[in-house]
Amino acid sequence: MRGWFQQAAGGLPRQFWFLWAGTLINRLGSFVVIFLAIYLTGERHFTQSQAGLVIGLYGVGGAIGTTIGGVLADRWGRRPTMLTAQFGAAALMLTLGFAYAYWQILIVTFLMGVVTEAVRPAFSAMMVDVVPDRDRVRAYSLNYWAINLGFALSAVGAGLAAKADYLLLFVVDAGSTLVTAVISLIFLAETRPPSSPPSSPARPPTGGLRTALRDRTYVIYLVISLGSVMVMMQHLSTLPIAMQADGLPAATYGWVIAVNGVLIVLGQLFVPRLIEGFDRSRVLALATLIMGVGFGLVAFADAAWFFALTVVIWTIGEMLQSPSNAATVAALSPPSLRGRYQGLNSLNWSAGTALAPIVGGFTQEHLGDAALWIGCFAVCALVAAGYLITGPRRERRIAQLLATPSVPARPLTSSSVEADR
Repeated sequence: MRGWFQQAAGGLPRQFWFLWAGTLINRLGSFVVIFLAIYLTGERHFTQSQAGLVIGLYGVGGAIGTTIGGVLADRWGRRPTMLTAQFGAAALMLTLGFAYAYWQILIVTFLMGVVTEAVRPAFSAMMVDVVPDRDRVRAYSLNYWAINLGFALSAVGAGLAAKADYLLLFVVDAGSTLVTAVISLIFLAETRPPSSPPSSPARPPTGGLRTALRDRTYVIYLVISLGSVMVMMQHLSTLPIAMQADGLPAATYGWVIAVNGVLIVLGQLFVPRLIEGFDRSRVLALATLIMGVGFGLVAFADAAWFFALTVVIWTIGEMLQSPSNAATVAALSPPSLRGRYQGLNSLNWSAGTALAPIVGGFTQEHLGDAALWIGCFAVCALVAAGYLITGPRRERRIAQLLATPSVPARPLTSSSVEADR
């Protein structure tokens, strides 16, 4: 057991563990997003449409925030971007708890989406800076494990807090965000690497967001990945509708979908050893096919145990896909543009999350459940083929990036950060 733990978590940089601890603490207190719809309709008595608009504005703010956060992470620095966003998110969370007018809630929620999601590109870029390529699958697996463990526990805690007082949801969420910000302030050093030489053949010169958008290898990878994101997000939109149509109550959906979190918490740390040494494009293709099989089988599910089985299957695919995708994005990101590249990746996930219920709902309503779930399998099969076809080009690009000499990323002192500004 000690040997397995050493393989799963040993040898990672000290700064990574501060990032990991911040992730876990922040997720443990992520109460508001889980219960926001219930709070708006039950406690504040807004209509479902009004609540949907609030949550939609949070998503719009998040899409803007990931883009801004990616640019700031490269221009301003990872640490100042994270600190500004984290302290801002804590303040806005408390403000939202005391906001009563509908227009106030709309504005504050939009701003909260901006600052909350602005952290992600800077956080991801810092993780890429401090973790070497050979350890990134392990690092992302550990971080993904922390996200899911924190989310699972926060769901329970949020339910208890909501029974006592809804304001407690906002106070605890703001407190956990504040603790994460303090960890960033005290323990995290700036890691933004110097710009790579303009003449570098493998790395694009430092520039605006358009520089990243002109990277065809990376953009093609994001477009391919968008299909798998849209399939994965069906578990939050069309899956509960399908289960309800089969006569299953909402509580059954709750424990069926909980299988996803339980499996990730129990098994995610075994994934790095399982896929070690395999071609990353093949791992991504296999993971996506497994996800496709899981969602495709929903077309034949008619009982709770069958739906739970489909969740088990696509969760296995998710567990293989998530760290492999994160490591691939990291490997394709030039050091001087890592914030922008991570921001585009986050934006891609936001777009997939927004499109999933629209496309899935339209298909389910007009073509039926069978067409939706078989379509999900077909999309995953196409995505898997895309990963395999474009894989050699990505690997050549990654090899060029690794072979190009550069000054390694290192934590900077406060004085050097100020000088760099």
